[in-house]
Amino acid sequence: MTIRLPDDVKFIIDRLHDAGFEAYAVGGCVRDSILGREPDDWDITTSAKPPEVKRLFRPTIDTGLQHGTVTVLRNHIGYEVTTYRIDGVYEDARHPKEVTFTCDLKEDLLRRDFTINAMAYNDEEGLIDEYGGLGDIENKMIRCVGDPRARFNEDALRMMRAVRFAAQLGYDIEDDTKEAVRELYQKLELISAERIQVELSKLITSDNPAHLRIAYELGITSVVLPEFDLCMQQEQHHIHHCYSVGEHILHAMENIEPDRALRYTMLLHDIAKPQCRIVDDEGNEHYYGHDVRSAEMAHEIMRRLKSDNETLRLVETLVRNHDLKVEDNERDVRRAMNKIGKDVFPLLLKVKHADTMAQSDYMRGEKLAHLDRLKSLYDDIMAKGQGVMIADLKVSGSDIIALGIEPGPYIGQILGRLLEIVLDDPDKNDREVLLTEVRKFIGKEQ
Repeated sequence: MTIRLPDDVKFIIDRLHDAGFEAYAVGGCVRDSILGREPDDWDITTSAKPPEVKRLFRPTIDTGLQHGTVTVLRNHIGYEVTTYRIDGVYEDARHPKEVTFTCDLKEDLLRRDFTINAMAYNDEEGLIDEYGGLGDIENKMIRCVGDPRARFNEDALRMMRAVRFAAQLGYDIEDDTKEAVRELYQKLELISAERIQVELSKLITSDNPAHLRIAYELGITSVVLPEFDLCMQQEQHHIHHCYSVGEHILHAMENIEPDRALRYTMLLHDIAKPQCRIVDDEGNEHYYGHDVRSAEMAHEIMRRLKSDNETLRLVETLVRNHDLKVEDNERDVRRAMNKIGKDVFPLLLKVKHADTMAQSDYMRGEKLAHLDRLKSLYDDIMAKGQGVMIADLKVSGSDIIALGIEPGPYIGQILGRLLEIVLDDPDKNDREVLLTEVRKFIGKEQ
């Protein structure tokens, strides 16, 4: 098997070889090259020790000398060059307390997580596959290198990585690897929220976000997202639904583009339903207020996962409004755009579409046709440049002050009243018309 190495990677490997050391591209870059994917980055493993690597290349960055890693800079790109090593005891289920350098590539590959990530390559020797990674790629299988219990005890995050790789590649997880997760999933409690969030985000933005079901079945979500477990256990007996709350969530994620904020929105849009469920005297189920409570829980969960503020705010807004009733007329659409933001409104339509596609067939055609009309109205409003926000008004606070009004909160109140007029009748978004309205306000209140 031949892999085309980037020129800079080949240069680094060749220079190490010329100096008498072994060197290979290793890990995910080899896996992705075999799969015909463009690697995100290229890592190199070598028998050279860090001081020897530093002597051979300029410039370098001391990325992690205690773990044998030096970053070699070539054409403004960093390439991590790491000495063959054997990891010592893992005291925090994430990092080895110490490492021991070795001269044996096989020992270095043994410490890696999965067979598909434990292959090495250089042009002279070709593919080095000591643990059956190529066969597992051919069989579409995620399998730990060696004993899965040892691998997960070393680094508990690997349990989430197993599901994440399965989701990204569309692979199955080997039975013994699965069983080890079932035994050890509680060790994920030792992993930081930031690392959990990275793996969860990669999983739900993959081509197979419903693989979150596997994380549930193996116990992972009981640690990292226990609210989801309650949703998986909550059946829905309602004409508009054909799945449990959890299965509805999984199908909703599958029906929206792999954007991080949109996938998190679908993951969390009904997260409060188990809390909000009531059954009326006639035996009908209701989830009154679940949109508001789900938004509150989404905020709490995203905070717990150390999400960035921009994503948190967008997800919370979309979850809070995912059941917003919008009639198919321009006035209602303008007011909805004003409520959530004109840039957010088309995202809300995508959320509503995904939500609908994950429901029962009951009235689905009518629901989708309604969303199409809302999208058409939105496009018309944007094309006409109709005002939906205070910033869109043809007058400003300065114009109102020029009429003799003292600066202060009253200016904002007047602008709000003008916006109400324009939301009802966009043709009144005219400077003279609005200034006339301001004079009326002033006259009435004087």
